Amino acid sequence: MSLDLHGDPVALTAALVDIPSESRHERRIADEIETALRTQTSGFEIVRNGDAVLARTHLGRPARVLLAGHIDTVPAADNVPSRLVGDKLYGCGTSDMKSGDAVFLHLAATVTEPRHDITLVMYDGEEIEASANGLGRIERELPDWLQADVAILGEPSGGFIEAGCQGTLRMVVRTSGTRAHSARSWLGDNAIHKLGAVLQRLSEYRARSVDIDGCTYREGLSAVRVEGGVAGNVIPDAAVVTINFRFAPDRGVDDAVAHVHEVLAGLDVDIELTDAAGGALPGLSTPAAAALVEAAGGRVRAKYGWTDVARFAALGIPAVNYGPGDPNLAHRSDEHVETAAITAATEVLRRYLSG
Repeated sequence: MSLDLHGDPVALTAALVDIPSESRHERRIADEIETALRTQTSGFEIVRNGDAVLARTHLGRPARVLLAGHIDTVPAADNVPSRLVGDKLYGCGTSDMKSGDAVFLHLAATVTEPRHDITLVMYDGEEIEASANGLGRIERELPDWLQADVAILGEPSGGFIEAGCQGTLRMVVRTSGTRAHSARSWLGDNAIHKLGAVLQRLSEYRARSVDIDGCTYREGLSAVRVEGGVAGNVIPDAAVVTINFRFAPDRGVDDAVAHVHEVLAGLDVDIELTDAAGGALPGLSTPAAAALVEAAGGRVRAKYGWTDVARFAALGIPAVNYGPGDPNLAHRSDEHVETAAITAATEVLRRYLSG
């Protein structure tokens, strides 16, 4: 199979979907992308890093734009190969995010006089644990390839620029008590009952909303798992609730952790942080990002959830999510993308890159 970078990006999306690329099995699609870039583009320096393919121009433009897209997908659900039904293209990865990849690859081949220098990063391992993420490997091994004035990730965003992203953390809250026979419950101290105070605090929590660069980020503090009890006739002496805090990017991880401790202050519990990742500020006031907002007709909103834009934010690079896919359709068995959305995203980014 060969990828036609100069053809219709809808057809290119279908061709990418038709190459299975579940995480850790991206070699074939990386081979195809590398071959297509080497044979169908000019003026790019191209390197291979594992199963990631990187390309960049050296035109001496005043700004550099980085276009990044992951080429892996979640496991297919009997939805490969792709199929076109009316104005919808169905298949694994159509929304998340091979349609975004197709737009970036098509523009790399067809924008011959860009106003910005362009770096293209097609990377592996995004849909699995963070330690396997190709961007992290590239940052360690080829850090200069991630330098840019603005980064655009082709994650599904419904045609909006979704700026920055929320931070996220998970904490385990434990209660303890005294085990006893449930027929003599007064002899015990029920650890599950003690979770009631924790759950009440979470239920009564009022999420903060904050406006940053015209984007409203709403926070959320939620119980996501409850565990406790050993048998149907035993008063439990231990219970656990796992909570997830999605916080606005004006908070750092330490501030977010401190906030959760404040919410649960005074309760007889032990709290353990088990996972955390900082968010990303939108950075839309920088010239390169402002020009992108203008090209998109001002269609901007906050990103709810965590994406790899946070990796670029940690490097001091403003980053946004912008792709034709619908985030609500990602990972579904009926995952699909509107063909008109692919065309529209292509034209927005063509205007931006061409000036």
